[in-house]
Amino acid sequence: MSPTRLRFLACLLAIPLAVPSPSAAFDTPLSDTAVREAYFLGQRHDETVARFFDKYTKRLPPPSAGPYISSITFLTPFAILVEYFSRQSNYSAQQAQIDHRADEEMVSIRVEIQLTRSYGAFLTKPTGTRSDSPIGIQLRPSSFWRQVKFRFFDGKEEITTDNLAGQPHFLCSENGCILTGATVRIEFPSSAFTSESARIEICPPEGDQVFVDFDLLSMR
Repeated sequence: MSPTRLRFLACLLAIPLAVPSPSAAFDTPLSDTAVREAYFLGQRHDETVARFFDKYTKRLPPPSAGPYISSITFLTPFAILVEYFSRQSNYSAQQAQIDHRADEEMVSIRVEIQLTRSYGAFLTKPTGTRSDSPIGIQLRPSSFWRQVKFRFFDGKEEITTDNLAGQPHFLCSENGCILTGATVRIEFPSSAFTSESARIEICPPEGDQVFVDFDLLSMR
């Protein structure tokens, strides 16, 4: 085969490599080196870890009414590992690499919701039909977070997931426990995010809608 024909075939084979494929702004899939870096950062157990997570969490002001969406956290696969390794003891970097290879890389979004004076642990409910009928008190269900509506965007494209779960929080004393809020966790495959930004929109059953944007380029 002539040198000219060989060069032509080489160019044809190289064309697909020049076409960019969708990839996230943050690190994914994580290399063994990145997993080791996450391990050693998490194992520091000092203020460095807290500073690392500052860019992954947006804290919001209290609303005038309705439940308080106090913070929204967007954890990349690297940040998830840092958090996990920060809780481990007697755990080696080599084992961390082995364990990570078996896991699908995910993005974890966490929404902290607190009850407020206008949207509290107790509900009033009419017990009669007449205007002068007595008023009964009932507890707000611990699954109240299901009434909150969530929307997620990769850039301008809306994405969806069924991987959503809530954990209610209670304040307990010798007189019993009172519901105070909940943490809602939402997970996506890391491949769901291919843009430079992500937006989370939250619409509570009462009060104002919440919009939060994350700059994915600034995240690991």
